[in-house]
Amino acid sequence: MAMEGQAEALTLTERIRVNGVPTEASLAAHGTLQWKGGDGGERCLTVESEVLGFEAEGLRITLRAFVGGFQGVSCGGGSLGKRTRRDYVLELPTEEAAIRWSERLRDCINSLGRPKRLFIIVNPFGGKKCGHAIFHNEVKPLLVAADIPYTMQETKSQFHAQEIAYSLDLLKYDGIVCVSGDGVLVEVVNGLLQREDWDTAIKLPLGIIPAGTGNGMAKSLLDSVGDLYSVSNATFAVIRGYKRSLDVITVLQGETKFFSILMLTWGLVADIDIESEKYRWMGSARFDFYSLLRIMNLRRYHGHIQFVPAPGYESYGEPIKQYSSCMGNTILSEQGQANNAKVQSCGYPGPVASLDGLEWRSIDGPFVSVWINNVPWAGEDVMPAPEAKFSDGCLDAVVLRDCPKSALLSLMLKMSDGSYVKSPYVSYLKVKAFRLEPGQRVGRPSKGGIVDSDGEVIARGDRVNNGNQQENLMSYGPPIQMTVDTGLATIFSPR
Repeated sequence: MAMEGQAEALTLTERIRVNGVPTEASLAAHGTLQWKGGDGGERCLTVESEVLGFEAEGLRITLRAFVGGFQGVSCGGGSLGKRTRRDYVLELPTEEAAIRWSERLRDCINSLGRPKRLFIIVNPFGGKKCGHAIFHNEVKPLLVAADIPYTMQETKSQFHAQEIAYSLDLLKYDGIVCVSGDGVLVEVVNGLLQREDWDTAIKLPLGIIPAGTGNGMAKSLLDSVGDLYSVSNATFAVIRGYKRSLDVITVLQGETKFFSILMLTWGLVADIDIESEKYRWMGSARFDFYSLLRIMNLRRYHGHIQFVPAPGYESYGEPIKQYSSCMGNTILSEQGQANNAKVQSCGYPGPVASLDGLEWRSIDGPFVSVWINNVPWAGEDVMPAPEAKFSDGCLDAVVLRDCPKSALLSLMLKMSDGSYVKSPYVSYLKVKAFRLEPGQRVGRPSKGGIVDSDGEVIARGDRVNNGNQQENLMSYGPPIQMTVDTGLATIFSPR
Protein backbone atom coordinates (compact mmCIF):
# COMPACT_ATOMS: atom_id res chain seq x y z
CA MET A 1 0.00 0.00 0.00
CA ALA A 2 2.86 2.35 0.84
CA MET A 3 4.42 1.77 -2.61
CA GLU A 4 1.08 2.41 -4.33
CA GLY A 5 0.70 5.67 -2.42
CA GLN A 6 4.25 6.68 -3.41
CA ALA A 7 3.51 5.97 -7.08
CA GLU A 8 0.36 8.04 -6.92
CA ALA A 9 2.28 10.90 -5.32
CA LEU A 10 4.83 10.77 -8.15
CA THR A 11 2.08 10.93 -10.78
CA LEU A 12 1.03 14.45 -11.76
CA THR A 13 -2.72 14.79 -12.27
CA GLU A 14 -4.48 17.90 -13.59
CA ARG A 15 -7.62 19.02 -15.34
CA ILE A 16 -6.15 20.27 -18.66
CA ARG A 17 -6.90 20.70 -22.34
CA VAL A 18 -5.33 18.36 -24.90
CA ASN A 19 -5.53 19.81 -28.40
CA GLY A 20 -8.33 22.04 -27.14
CA VAL A 21 -10.43 19.28 -25.54
CA PRO A 22 -10.97 19.53 -21.75
CA THR A 23 -10.00 16.34 -19.92
CA GLU A 24 -8.37 14.97 -16.80
CA ALA A 25 -4.82 13.92 -17.54
CA SER A 26 -2.00 12.27 -15.62
CA LEU A 27 1.77 12.20 -16.21
CA ALA A 28 3.52 9.30 -14.48
CA ALA A 29 7.08 9.47 -13.18
CA HIS A 30 8.23 7.05 -15.88
CA GLY A 31 6.82 9.33 -18.58
CA THR A 32 3.43 7.95 -19.61
CA LEU A 33 0.80 10.61 -20.32
CA GLN A 34 -2.83 9.43 -20.08
CA TRP A 35 -6.08 11.26 -20.81
CA LYS A 36 -9.59 10.70 -22.16
CA GLY A 37 -10.38 11.71 -25.70
CA GLY A 38 -13.45 13.56 -26.89
CA ASP A 39 -15.20 10.22 -27.47
CA GLY A 40 -14.46 9.08 -23.92
CA GLY A 41 -11.84 6.58 -25.03
CA GLU A 42 -8.57 6.22 -23.14
CA ARG A 43 -5.56 7.86 -24.77
CA CYS A 44 -1.90 7.65 -23.87
CA LEU A 45 1.51 8.82 -25.02
CA THR A 46 4.83 7.42 -23.79
CA VAL A 47 7.84 9.72 -23.63
CA GLU A 48 10.38 6.93 -24.18
CA SER A 49 8.83 5.40 -27.28
CA GLU A 50 6.72 8.17 -28.84
CA VAL A 51 7.92 11.64 -27.84
CA LEU A 52 10.67 13.38 -29.78
CA GLY A 53 10.80 16.55 -27.68
CA PHE A 54 8.68 19.35 -26.30
CA GLU A 55 8.40 23.12 -26.10
CA ALA A 56 6.98 25.03 -23.11
CA GLU A 57 5.60 28.55 -23.35
CA GLY A 58 3.47 30.00 -20.56
CA LEU A 59 0.65 27.58 -19.79
CA ARG A 60 1.12 25.64 -23.04
CA ILE A 61 3.32 22.60 -23.55
CA THR A 62 3.66 21.29 -27.11
CA LEU A 63 4.72 17.65 -27.28
CA ARG A 64 6.40 16.77 -30.57
CA ALA A 65 5.56 13.11 -31.07
CA PHE A 66 6.23 10.34 -33.56
CA VAL A 67 3.38 7.86 -33.19
CA GLY A 68 2.41 4.53 -34.72
CA GLY A 69 -0.66 3.90 -36.81
CA PHE A 70 -2.70 2.51 -33.91
CA GLN A 71 -1.60 5.04 -31.28
CA GLY A 72 -4.43 6.84 -29.54
CA VAL A 73 -6.96 4.01 -29.83
CA SER A 74 -5.92 2.51 -26.53
CA CYS A 75 -2.95 2.49 -24.19
CA GLY A 76 -1.38 -0.57 -25.75
CA GLY A 77 1.41 1.62 -27.16
CA GLY A 78 3.94 0.37 -29.66
CA SER A 79 4.95 1.26 -33.18
CA LEU A 80 2.38 -0.73 -35.14
CA GLY A 81 1.84 0.57 -38.63
CA LYS A 82 3.51 3.55 -40.19
CA ARG A 83 4.67 6.23 -37.75
CA THR A 84 3.70 9.84 -38.32
CA ARG A 85 4.71 13.18 -36.83
CA ARG A 86 2.03 14.74 -34.66
CA ASP A 87 1.95 17.54 -32.10
CA TYR A 88 -0.07 17.41 -28.88
CA VAL A 89 -0.77 20.78 -27.25
CA LEU A 90 -1.33 20.63 -23.50
CA GLU A 91 -2.88 23.65 -21.78
CA LEU A 92 -2.24 23.61 -18.03
CA PRO A 93 -4.48 25.49 -15.55
CA THR A 94 -1.69 27.35 -13.72
CA GLU A 95 1.87 28.44 -14.29
CA GLU A 96 3.01 26.29 -11.36
CA ALA A 97 1.40 23.22 -12.93
CA ALA A 98 3.00 24.01 -16.30
CA ILE A 99 6.43 24.22 -14.63
CA ARG A 100 5.91 20.89 -12.82
CA TRP A 101 4.85 19.11 -16.00
CA SER A 102 7.72 20.65 -18.01
CA GLU A 103 10.25 19.56 -15.40
CA ARG A 104 8.79 16.05 -15.35
CA LEU A 105 9.01 15.77 -19.15
CA ARG A 106 12.55 17.14 -19.18
CA ASP A 107 13.67 14.71 -16.47
CA CYS A 108 12.12 11.79 -18.36
CA ILE A 109 13.86 12.67 -21.64
CA ASN A 110 17.21 13.33 -19.94
CA SER A 111 17.06 9.95 -18.20
CA LEU A 112 16.79 8.03 -21.48
CA GLY A 113 20.43 8.36 -22.56
CA ARG A 114 19.55 9.91 -25.88
CA PRO A 115 22.41 11.42 -27.93
CA LYS A 116 23.10 15.08 -27.21
CA ARG A 117 25.03 15.87 -30.40
CA LEU A 118 25.55 13.87 -33.60
CA PHE A 119 27.92 13.90 -36.53
CA ILE A 120 26.00 13.09 -39.72
CA ILE A 121 27.72 11.76 -42.85
CA VAL A 122 25.55 11.97 -45.98
CA ASN A 123 26.45 10.15 -49.19
CA PRO A 124 24.83 12.10 -52.04
CA PHE A 125 25.94 9.52 -54.64
CA GLY A 126 24.54 6.26 -53.22
CA GLY A 127 21.48 4.40 -54.51
CA LYS A 128 19.36 6.72 -56.63
CA LYS A 129 21.49 9.70 -55.50
CA CYS A 130 18.81 10.85 -53.07
CA GLY A 131 20.95 11.06 -49.91
CA HIS A 132 20.89 14.86 -49.80
CA ALA A 133 17.10 15.02 -50.23
CA ILE A 134 16.49 12.20 -47.74
CA PHE A 135 18.50 14.01 -45.09
CA HIS A 136 16.85 17.41 -45.55
CA ASN A 137 13.29 16.15 -46.09
CA GLU A 138 13.04 13.22 -43.66
CA VAL A 139 15.96 13.08 -41.25
CA LYS A 140 16.56 16.71 -40.36
CA PRO A 141 12.94 17.50 -39.34
CA LEU A 142 12.97 14.67 -36.80
CA LEU A 143 16.34 15.72 -35.36
CA VAL A 144 15.09 19.30 -35.03
CA ALA A 145 11.88 18.12 -33.35
CA ALA A 146 14.00 16.10 -30.90
CA ASP A 147 16.24 19.09 -30.12
CA ILE A 148 19.38 17.17 -31.14
CA PRO A 149 22.12 19.42 -32.56
CA TYR A 150 24.23 17.93 -35.34
CA THR A 151 27.08 18.60 -37.72
CA MET A 152 26.48 17.35 -41.25
CA GLN A 153 29.08 16.61 -43.92
CA GLU A 154 28.56 15.14 -47.36
CA THR A 155 31.06 12.68 -48.83
CA LYS A 156 32.87 13.75 -51.97
CA SER A 157 34.45 10.47 -53.05
CA GLN A 158 35.03 6.85 -52.11
CA PHE A 159 36.89 6.49 -48.78
CA HIS A 160 36.03 10.08 -47.79
CA ALA A 161 33.89 8.79 -44.91
CA GLN A 162 36.84 6.67 -43.78
CA GLU A 163 39.07 9.75 -43.73
CA ILE A 164 36.44 11.69 -41.78
CA ALA A 165 36.14 8.99 -39.13
CA TYR A 166 39.92 8.67 -38.88
CA SER A 167 40.47 12.36 -38.09
CA LEU A 168 37.20 13.40 -36.36
CA ASP A 169 37.33 14.88 -32.85
CA LEU A 170 35.12 12.22 -31.28
CA LEU A 171 34.83 13.94 -27.90
CA LYS A 172 32.44 16.46 -29.46
CA TYR A 173 29.82 13.85 -30.40
CA ASP A 174 27.65 11.11 -28.98
CA GLY A 175 27.48 9.21 -32.25
CA ILE A 176 28.24 9.10 -35.97
CA VAL A 177 25.22 8.58 -38.22
CA CYS A 178 25.49 7.58 -41.88
CA VAL A 179 22.71 8.62 -44.25
CA SER A 180 23.81 6.22 -46.95
CA GLY A 181 24.02 2.63 -48.01
CA ASP A 182 26.11 0.10 -46.10
CA GLY A 183 29.38 1.08 -47.79
CA VAL A 184 29.77 4.38 -45.93
CA LEU A 185 29.11 2.69 -42.57
CA VAL A 186 31.85 0.17 -43.39
CA GLU A 187 34.22 3.04 -44.23
CA VAL A 188 33.48 4.67 -40.87
CA VAL A 189 34.25 1.43 -39.02
CA ASN A 190 37.55 1.11 -40.89
CA GLY A 191 38.43 4.74 -40.18
CA LEU A 192 37.77 4.35 -36.45
CA LEU A 193 39.81 1.13 -36.26
CA GLN A 194 42.80 2.74 -37.98
CA ARG A 195 43.10 5.41 -35.28
CA GLU A 196 45.65 5.31 -32.48
CA ASP A 197 42.74 5.50 -30.01
CA TRP A 198 40.81 2.77 -31.85
CA ASP A 199 39.85 0.98 -28.62
CA THR A 200 37.81 3.97 -27.42
CA ALA A 201 36.87 5.24 -30.89
CA ILE A 202 35.08 2.03 -31.89
CA LYS A 203 32.85 2.33 -28.80
CA LEU A 204 31.25 5.50 -30.20
CA PRO A 205 27.71 4.51 -31.25
CA LEU A 206 27.14 4.35 -35.01
CA GLY A 207 23.84 4.88 -36.79
CA ILE A 208 22.62 3.95 -40.25
CA ILE A 209 19.72 5.61 -42.11
CA PRO A 210 19.00 3.91 -45.45
CA ALA A 211 19.84 5.98 -48.52
CA GLY A 212 21.73 3.48 -50.67
CA THR A 213 20.98 0.53 -52.91
CA GLY A 214 21.18 -2.44 -50.56
CA ASN A 215 20.64 -1.05 -47.03
CA GLY A 216 21.12 -4.45 -45.41
CA MET A 217 22.20 -3.16 -41.99
CA ALA A 218 19.25 -0.77 -41.62
CA LYS A 219 16.82 -3.51 -42.69
CA SER A 220 18.40 -6.01 -40.28
CA LEU A 221 18.17 -3.62 -37.33
CA LEU A 222 14.55 -2.60 -37.92
CA ASP A 223 13.37 -6.11 -38.78
CA SER A 224 14.97 -7.52 -35.61
CA VAL A 225 12.29 -5.79 -33.50
CA GLY A 226 9.45 -5.97 -36.01
CA ASP A 227 9.67 -2.30 -36.99
CA LEU A 228 8.58 -1.17 -40.43
CA TYR A 229 11.60 -0.53 -42.66
CA SER A 230 11.68 3.21 -43.37
CA VAL A 231 13.96 6.23 -43.22
CA SER A 232 11.90 7.80 -40.44
CA ASN A 233 11.93 4.67 -38.25
CA ALA A 234 15.69 4.35 -38.69
CA THR A 235 16.09 8.00 -37.71
CA PHE A 236 13.86 7.54 -34.66
CA ALA A 237 16.00 4.57 -33.58
CA VAL A 238 19.01 6.91 -33.47
CA ILE A 239 17.07 9.59 -31.58
CA ARG A 240 15.88 7.14 -28.92
CA GLY A 241 19.52 6.23 -28.32
CA TYR A 242 19.13 2.51 -27.64
CA LYS A 243 22.32 0.63 -28.55
CA ARG A 244 23.46 -2.88 -29.24
CA SER A 245 26.82 -4.54 -29.82
CA LEU A 246 27.92 -5.48 -33.33
CA ASP A 247 30.48 -8.06 -34.40
CA VAL A 248 33.35 -6.81 -36.56
CA ILE A 249 35.10 -9.07 -39.07
CA THR A 250 38.80 -8.79 -39.78
CA VAL A 251 39.48 -9.73 -43.42
CA LEU A 252 43.15 -10.65 -43.87
CA GLN A 253 45.43 -11.69 -46.69
CA GLY A 254 49.13 -11.69 -45.85
CA GLU A 255 49.86 -8.22 -44.53
CA THR A 256 46.76 -6.69 -46.06
CA LYS A 257 43.66 -6.30 -43.93
CA PHE A 258 40.45 -4.36 -43.56
CA PHE A 259 37.30 -4.65 -41.50
CA SER A 260 33.82 -5.73 -42.53
CA ILE A 261 30.43 -5.66 -40.78
CA LEU A 262 28.02 -7.00 -43.39
CA MET A 263 29.14 -9.73 -45.77
CA LEU A 264 31.67 -11.21 -48.17
CA THR A 265 30.62 -12.97 -51.36
CA TRP A 266 32.25 -14.91 -54.17
CA GLY A 267 30.67 -16.52 -57.21
CA LEU A 268 27.09 -15.91 -58.32
CA VAL A 269 26.11 -13.31 -55.69
CA ALA A 270 29.31 -11.30 -56.13
CA ASP A 271 28.92 -11.36 -59.91
CA ILE A 272 25.34 -10.07 -59.59
CA ASP A 273 26.25 -7.41 -57.03
CA ILE A 274 29.20 -5.95 -58.93
CA GLU A 275 28.41 -6.60 -62.59
CA SER A 276 24.89 -5.14 -62.20
CA GLU A 277 26.45 -1.73 -61.48
CA LYS A 278 25.80 -0.77 -65.10
CA TYR A 279 22.09 -0.92 -64.22
CA ARG A 280 22.38 1.20 -61.05
CA TRP A 281 19.75 3.61 -62.43
CA MET A 282 17.18 0.86 -61.79
CA GLY A 283 17.73 1.05 -58.02
CA SER A 284 17.40 -2.23 -56.12
CA ALA A 285 15.50 -3.76 -59.09
CA ARG A 286 18.84 -4.07 -60.83
CA PHE A 287 19.63 -7.13 -58.69
CA ASP A 288 16.50 -9.03 -59.79
CA PHE A 289 17.09 -8.18 -63.43
CA TYR A 290 20.74 -9.18 -63.47
CA SER A 291 20.10 -12.30 -61.35
CA LEU A 292 17.96 -13.67 -64.17
CA LEU A 293 20.64 -12.90 -66.76
CA ARG A 294 23.37 -14.52 -64.68
CA ILE A 295 21.36 -17.67 -63.90
CA MET A 296 20.65 -18.21 -67.60
CA ASN A 297 24.39 -18.14 -68.20
CA LEU A 298 25.47 -19.85 -64.99
CA ARG A 299 29.12 -19.88 -63.97
CA ARG A 300 30.86 -22.29 -61.61
CA TYR A 301 34.25 -21.68 -60.03
CA HIS A 302 37.02 -23.95 -58.85
CA GLY A 303 38.15 -23.20 -55.32
CA HIS A 304 38.55 -24.31 -51.74
CA ILE A 305 37.09 -23.16 -48.42
CA GLN A 306 38.14 -23.88 -44.85
CA PHE A 307 36.31 -22.97 -41.65
CA VAL A 308 36.05 -23.46 -37.91
CA PRO A 309 32.48 -24.70 -37.36
CA ALA A 310 30.41 -23.28 -34.52
CA PRO A 311 28.99 -25.86 -32.08
CA GLY A 312 26.34 -27.93 -33.82
CA TYR A 313 27.84 -27.55 -37.30
CA GLU A 314 30.77 -29.98 -37.00
CA SER A 315 29.29 -32.36 -39.59
CA TYR A 316 29.89 -30.01 -42.52
CA GLY A 317 32.94 -30.52 -44.70
CA GLU A 318 35.95 -32.76 -44.14
CA PRO A 319 38.41 -32.49 -41.24
CA ILE A 320 41.81 -30.95 -41.87
CA LYS A 321 44.63 -32.84 -40.20
CA GLN A 322 47.04 -29.92 -39.98
CA TYR A 323 46.27 -26.23 -40.19
CA SER A 324 48.37 -23.14 -39.69
CA SER A 325 46.61 -19.84 -38.96
CA CYS A 326 49.68 -17.87 -39.95
CA MET A 327 48.56 -15.77 -42.88
CA GLY A 328 51.64 -13.58 -42.91
CA ASN A 329 53.47 -15.91 -45.29
CA THR A 330 50.93 -15.43 -48.04
CA ILE A 331 52.66 -13.86 -51.01
CA LEU A 332 50.85 -10.90 -52.52
CA SER A 333 51.12 -9.94 -56.13
CA GLU A 334 52.39 -6.51 -57.09
CA GLN A 335 48.78 -5.53 -57.70
CA GLY A 336 47.72 -6.40 -54.16
CA GLN A 337 50.57 -4.57 -52.49
CA ALA A 338 50.33 -1.43 -54.56
CA ASN A 339 46.97 -0.22 -53.37
CA ASN A 340 46.60 -0.31 -49.65
CA ALA A 341 47.76 -2.34 -47.47
CA LYS A 342 50.18 -3.00 -44.77
CA VAL A 343 48.86 -4.00 -41.38
CA GLN A 344 48.99 -0.70 -39.53
CA SER A 345 51.09 -0.53 -36.38
CA CYS A 346 48.87 2.01 -34.59
CA GLY A 347 45.40 0.66 -35.46
CA TYR A 348 43.33 -2.27 -34.30
CA PRO A 349 45.45 -5.43 -34.64
CA GLY A 350 42.55 -7.84 -35.07
CA PRO A 351 40.99 -10.41 -32.71
CA VAL A 352 43.23 -11.47 -29.86
CA ALA A 353 42.03 -15.09 -29.75
CA SER A 354 44.33 -17.53 -31.55
CA LEU A 355 43.01 -19.87 -34.23
CA ASP A 356 45.68 -22.46 -33.45
CA GLY A 357 44.36 -25.67 -31.95
CA LEU A 358 40.84 -25.22 -33.31
CA GLU A 359 39.27 -27.90 -35.48
CA TRP A 360 39.23 -26.69 -39.07
CA ARG A 361 37.19 -28.38 -41.77
CA SER A 362 37.17 -27.93 -45.56
CA ILE A 363 34.99 -28.15 -48.65
CA ASP A 364 36.34 -28.40 -52.20
CA GLY A 365 34.70 -26.83 -55.22
CA PRO A 366 33.58 -26.23 -57.84
CA PHE A 367 31.16 -23.68 -56.33
CA VAL A 368 28.23 -21.70 -57.72
CA SER A 369 28.34 -19.27 -54.80
CA VAL A 370 29.91 -18.70 -51.38
CA TRP A 371 28.25 -16.06 -49.19
CA ILE A 372 29.47 -15.12 -45.71
CA ASN A 373 27.12 -12.96 -43.60
CA ASN A 374 27.30 -11.02 -40.35
CA VAL A 375 23.64 -9.86 -40.22
CA PRO A 376 20.39 -11.38 -41.55
CA TRP A 377 19.63 -9.01 -44.45
CA ALA A 378 21.91 -8.10 -47.35
CA GLY A 379 19.37 -5.63 -48.72
CA GLU A 380 15.87 -4.44 -47.97
CA ASP A 381 14.39 -7.44 -49.81
CA VAL A 382 17.18 -10.06 -49.66
CA MET A 383 17.59 -12.20 -46.52
CA PRO A 384 20.52 -14.59 -47.01
CA ALA A 385 21.17 -15.38 -43.34
CA PRO A 386 17.93 -15.82 -41.34
CA GLU A 387 19.81 -17.20 -38.31
CA ALA A 388 22.45 -14.44 -38.13
CA LYS A 389 22.79 -12.43 -34.92
CA PHE A 390 24.43 -9.05 -34.39
CA SER A 391 26.94 -10.11 -31.75
CA ASP A 392 27.13 -13.90 -31.45
CA GLY A 393 30.77 -14.16 -32.54
CA CYS A 394 29.78 -16.22 -35.58
CA LEU A 395 29.53 -15.77 -39.32
CA ASP A 396 26.69 -17.38 -41.26
CA ALA A 397 28.06 -19.16 -44.33
CA VAL A 398 25.86 -20.04 -47.31
CA VAL A 399 27.55 -22.47 -49.69
CA LEU A 400 26.07 -23.50 -53.04
CA ARG A 401 28.12 -26.11 -54.90
CA ASP A 402 25.74 -27.20 -57.62
CA CYS A 403 22.15 -26.52 -58.55
CA PRO A 404 19.98 -26.91 -61.67
CA LYS A 405 19.07 -23.57 -63.24
CA SER A 406 15.35 -24.12 -62.66
CA ALA A 407 15.90 -24.84 -58.95
CA LEU A 408 18.31 -21.92 -58.67
CA LEU A 409 15.71 -19.49 -60.00
CA SER A 410 13.26 -20.78 -57.39
CA LEU A 411 15.91 -20.28 -54.69
CA MET A 412 16.50 -16.68 -55.71
CA LEU A 413 12.78 -15.96 -55.43
CA LYS A 414 12.79 -17.34 -51.86
CA MET A 415 15.59 -15.07 -50.67
CA SER A 416 13.11 -12.38 -49.64
CA ASP A 417 12.22 -14.33 -46.48
CA GLY A 418 15.26 -16.59 -46.03
CA SER A 419 13.32 -19.79 -46.77
CA TYR A 420 15.74 -20.67 -49.59
CA VAL A 421 18.16 -22.10 -46.98
CA LYS A 422 15.86 -25.15 -46.60
CA SER A 423 16.79 -26.30 -50.11
CA PRO A 424 18.88 -29.50 -50.31
CA TYR A 425 21.22 -27.63 -52.66
CA VAL A 426 22.12 -25.06 -49.97
CA SER A 427 24.60 -25.65 -47.14
CA TYR A 428 23.92 -23.16 -44.34
CA LEU A 429 26.25 -23.18 -41.35
CA LYS A 430 27.65 -20.98 -38.62
CA VAL A 431 31.42 -20.62 -38.39
CA LYS A 432 33.90 -18.99 -36.02
CA ALA A 433 36.47 -18.32 -38.76
CA PHE A 434 36.51 -18.75 -42.51
CA ARG A 435 39.14 -19.02 -45.22
CA LEU A 436 38.46 -18.66 -48.95
CA GLU A 437 40.79 -19.71 -51.76
CA PRO A 438 39.01 -18.57 -54.95
CA GLY A 439 39.84 -20.29 -58.23
CA GLN A 440 39.18 -19.95 -61.94
CA ARG A 441 35.93 -20.45 -63.80
CA VAL A 442 35.04 -24.01 -64.78
CA GLY A 443 35.62 -24.40 -68.52
CA ARG A 444 37.30 -20.98 -68.75
CA PRO A 445 40.67 -21.33 -66.97
CA SER A 446 41.70 -17.85 -68.07
CA LYS A 447 38.71 -16.30 -66.32
CA GLY A 448 38.51 -15.64 -62.58
CA GLY A 449 35.71 -14.41 -60.40
CA ILE A 450 35.03 -11.49 -58.08
CA VAL A 451 35.41 -11.34 -54.31
CA ASP A 452 33.06 -8.68 -52.99
CA SER A 453 32.91 -7.38 -49.42
CA ASP A 454 30.10 -5.06 -48.34
CA GLY A 455 29.42 -4.06 -51.94
CA GLU A 456 33.05 -3.31 -52.91
CA VAL A 457 35.40 -5.45 -55.00
CA ILE A 458 38.38 -6.57 -52.92
CA ALA A 459 39.80 -9.10 -55.40
CA ARG A 460 39.16 -9.75 -59.08
CA GLY A 461 40.30 -12.72 -61.13
CA ASP A 462 40.13 -10.81 -64.39
CA ARG A 463 41.94 -7.58 -64.99
CA VAL A 464 39.50 -5.03 -66.34
CA ASN A 465 40.84 -3.39 -69.48
CA ASN A 466 40.23 0.14 -68.34
CA GLY A 467 42.88 2.71 -67.63
CA ASN A 468 40.76 4.15 -64.85
CA GLN A 469 40.26 0.80 -63.11
CA GLN A 470 41.43 0.98 -59.51
CA GLU A 471 43.79 -1.68 -58.26
CA ASN A 472 42.07 -4.09 -55.90
CA LEU A 473 42.88 -4.33 -52.21
CA MET A 474 43.69 -8.03 -52.32
CA SER A 475 44.93 -10.60 -54.82
CA TYR A 476 42.70 -13.22 -56.39
CA GLY A 477 43.78 -16.78 -55.60
CA PRO A 478 45.78 -16.60 -52.35
CA PRO A 479 43.75 -17.36 -49.21
CA ILE A 480 41.53 -14.67 -47.73
CA GLN A 481 40.78 -15.22 -44.05
CA MET A 482 37.89 -13.88 -41.95
CA THR A 483 37.89 -13.79 -38.15
CA VAL A 484 35.32 -12.28 -35.78
CA ASP A 485 35.67 -9.94 -32.82
CA THR A 486 32.46 -10.38 -30.83
CA GLY A 487 30.57 -7.16 -30.16
CA LEU A 488 33.53 -4.90 -30.93
CA ALA A 489 31.43 -2.05 -32.38
CA THR A 490 28.29 -0.34 -31.04
CA ILE A 491 25.31 0.61 -33.19
CA PHE A 492 22.11 2.54 -32.56
CA SER A 493 19.24 0.08 -32.68
CA PRO A 494 15.45 0.24 -32.34
CA ARG A 495 14.12 -1.30 -29.14
